[in-house]
Amino acid sequence: MADVKSTVSNTVNTEKKGGNSMLLNLIIVVVCIAVAHLIFYTVFASTGNFNDGAARHQPKNLMGTMYLGGWVVPILISTFLVLISFVIERALTIFKARGKMSNAEFIKKVQYHLSSKNVDAAIAECDKQSGSVGNVMKAGLKKYKQMISSTEFDADQKIEQIKKEVEETTALELPMLEKNLVFLSTITSAATLLGLFGTVMGMIRAFAAMANAGAPDANALAAGISEALVNTALGIGTSFIAMLAYNFFTTIIDNVTFGIDESGFTLEQSFKANYK
Repeated sequence: MADVKSTVSNTVNTEKKGGNSMLLNLIIVVVCIAVAHLIFYTVFASTGNFNDGAARHQPKNLMGTMYLGGWVVPILISTFLVLISFVIERALTIFKARGKMSNAEFIKKVQYHLSSKNVDAAIAECDKQSGSVGNVMKAGLKKYKQMISSTEFDADQKIEQIKKEVEETTALELPMLEKNLVFLSTITSAATLLGLFGTVMGMIRAFAAMANAGAPDANALAAGISEALVNTALGIGTSFIAMLAYNFFTTIIDNVTFGIDESGFTLEQSFKANYK
């Protein structure tokens, strides 16, 4: 009965955290959009960035050129700021989840204590590890300790109880690691498409301006294409960073997942060897 209450409590707490997390993510996105538009319409639009001042047709530097890239530019800047925000957020969470020692070293220490039947020392190692693998192992070890003195189950049932505890704790740990990676994966493809869209819009404006002028102007066309390609550069650059970050974080998460699986296997094998 206590296990059921604990599971329900954990589920409720997880749902509350999920709701708060969604609200926080929405606030981050809105703030990034606001900051991006502020940068675009104040910093980039400054008359000092143009040779013709307030007319804003002849850019003096890169910021002036980016301003002439059109209304897609602040959207791309927003995307970049959202990317940076969630890269920092995920880095803080995932690096903490790795723990203070390698999985191999940690599991080796736990195995040593379990072989000596010193479960409390093994639990102490979990506190020192301070990561997701340590959290899962600690939950499993607490159940392990309960099963040693339990007379309610036979040996196979005890192992199943330990396995079940590990699986339930894993189900709570892994979503916290994978949370918000969807932003990075979405930005990886969306930023490139946004950049290409901005470029196409810029090219349309450039050729339309030439058509209205009535005479080909190579310099004007080159300037228009340059402004349009700013969108592509922003989009591809943002997409590239998002792809690297996503792959980097998923690699760490895979290593943590492997450590969790190895922890569960260690507990099962240790119980079989010592108490079956």
